[in-house]
Amino acid sequence: MSTILILGGYGYTGRLLAKHLLTQTSANIIISGRSLEKAKSFANELNDSRVTVRQMDASKLEELTQALQGVTLCLVAAPTTHHAETVIRACINARVDYLDVQLSSQKLNALFAARNEIKQAGLCFITEAGFHPGLPAAMIRYAATKLDSMESAVTAGYLNMKNIPYSEAVDELMECFLDYQAQVYKNGAWTKPTSWDSRSFHFGKDIGKRTAYSMFFDELRDIPNMYPTLKETGFYISGSNWFSDLIVTPIVFVGLKLAPKRGIRPLGKLMWWAMGKSKPPYMVILKVEAKGQLNGKQAEVQVRIAHPDGYELTAIPVVAYLLQYLDGSARKDGVHMMGHIAEPHRLFQDMQKMGAEIIESPDHFST
Repeated sequence: MSTILILGGYGYTGRLLAKHLLTQTSANIIISGRSLEKAKSFANELNDSRVTVRQMDASKLEELTQALQGVTLCLVAAPTTHHAETVIRACINARVDYLDVQLSSQKLNALFAARNEIKQAGLCFITEAGFHPGLPAAMIRYAATKLDSMESAVTAGYLNMKNIPYSEAVDELMECFLDYQAQVYKNGAWTKPTSWDSRSFHFGKDIGKRTAYSMFFDELRDIPNMYPTLKETGFYISGSNWFSDLIVTPIVFVGLKLAPKRGIRPLGKLMWWAMGKSKPPYMVILKVEAKGQLNGKQAEVQVRIAHPDGYELTAIPVVAYLLQYLDGSARKDGVHMMGHIAEPHRLFQDMQKMGAEIIESPDHFST
């Protein structure tokens, strides 16, 4: 029987991960974090004999290593990127597999530095899991199975969530703006990291057309190598209201350049407040638009994945991937990105079962 420890198991994403894991798998679940009281309270709420709790601090290597004894996989759902090296080292020491849902260059650097040791230890470390990053690469790989050759595969996201309380996870998101990259792959080459690109996407009849701006994820870096006929790929993000996109976002970028440390919390709260001013429908959407050749003719593939809750759409693909990990079909030694290792057809089928809306139809996006 596998045992999955969720670090930050009582947070927004951690709670949803635990609930879906209990529903979809037979694994034992450990709810962990700095607060034993919060862990116990959530475990009581779950009321399942497979759930236990452990107190652990991600900044303390020995305590973390000890807490990981008897664990199959450490699922990092807490904002612990400042302690990424400690968490990674503890998992290696305890001989425990690892998966994170964090967006952080600091974490990636720590993982890549230890990748040889991780592989030699026979461990499987999964990073860039969730919906973005996580799904864009998987969606491109899915589209590629529908074409004989793929010439372009562009992904885009739309975020419009109900106003929710500010948390440390938003601090981590703001830190990502400090080294924000906007490059895309055009005409067979990556543009400069600082070169912005924008384009219009139709996100469906409920949302309509939106202008989206380029945002780079490391999971996309190797996509052109996977598909040599590819001339264009990238990810674009669209905000939920003009005030947030055109006024607050530029203020945040300038503010973080002027005060990279002191500005994170106040500017993050400003951004969160502005995003909370959006109007319904509240949706988180990802889509891929791919073009290429099929049976000697020009063809197009479009897929849209949507859910009303962004935290839910983070948890669902992670658990869908873990179904493949647990049966061994998507567990390989070394460091891997979720969007590269997950089998996309099964991933999307399992996501649908958990409540994600997945539509594959060019007509759906037409006006």
